[in-house]
Amino acid sequence: MELLKKLTECAAPSGRESKLRSLIETEMHSCCDEIYTDALGNLICRKNGNGKKLMLAAHMDEIGIIVTFIDKNGFLRFSAVGGVRDYNCVNRTVIFENGTRGIISFENKNKPSGSDKMYIDIGAGSRAEAETLVSIGDTAAFVGEYAELGNRVCTKAADDRAGCYALIRAMQQGGKTDNDIYAVFTVQEELGLRGSKTAAFSIKPDMGIAIDVSSTGDTPESVELNLKLGEGPGIKIKDSSYIMHPQVRDFLIDCAKKADVPYQLEAAANGGTDAGAIQFAGCGTPSGTVSIPTRYIHSQTELIDTRDLENTVKLIKTVIETELM
Repeated sequence: MELLKKLTECAAPSGRESKLRSLIETEMHSCCDEIYTDALGNLICRKNGNGKKLMLAAHMDEIGIIVTFIDKNGFLRFSAVGGVRDYNCVNRTVIFENGTRGIISFENKNKPSGSDKMYIDIGAGSRAEAETLVSIGDTAAFVGEYAELGNRVCTKAADDRAGCYALIRAMQQGGKTDNDIYAVFTVQEELGLRGSKTAAFSIKPDMGIAIDVSSTGDTPESVELNLKLGEGPGIKIKDSSYIMHPQVRDFLIDCAKKADVPYQLEAAANGGTDAGAIQFAGCGTPSGTVSIPTRYIHSQTELIDTRDLENTVKLIKTVIETELM
């Protein structure tokens, strides 16, 4: 899990994915024929084939914050970058690209009432001092400790570094294939699937598959969801961004059986993945999602099962090696 640890510990909030992109590019050089970065910042890694185009997408970005105002006492006001939940912010640490750290707190110590009442304390005593460290528009990622708990890993940014890990390992392990493979590590997914829109428009794939995380329903008094930790990757039939194409559903189920991988069917009412954007590429692209079951999404303590992760690698490897019809 050393690679997963490196991926999750790299700070890369939406729009600031360059450090993580460099890390992933280093990993991908041994298994691709062509690697390039497009205008928006997506990392596109191609394994040439004479068959149909398969686009596999995992997003590099994570949720974070952006500085909107610095007051006279040096405290920073901010807004969310992506789906940041207020209750996950209180007394949490964030880190800026230049290494500056800050603590998020709120005005009324008895009633946290939204990010508009919160601030970041970077230890500055005045606006002038704060401006030597950060500027309006600077973004920061949340800090979270990586910890292995038996078969499970607790970390920040499993969404979607777990998907990046699975795609990297599947490409590295994948055998011969006639498919023309595009492994795309996308930017700004947390802001509305932006990177996958531009990448899919350029690639015009014959099939698109996103690899992302998805919430489980296996905690006390949780929402009743079909996914459970340790029971295999999910094959996501629906979320708020798309309904899986029947052809892709059958293809993924067949690949899971071929790989002898346990899988779970998923139909989610909320959320979205890069597949929701890929489906609009060209005149329309059959698309689907492979989900890695995850607890506590969009927190600094997301929890995944390493068995699910490795079974996702096996599934995506088989997808790569199976000819598209």
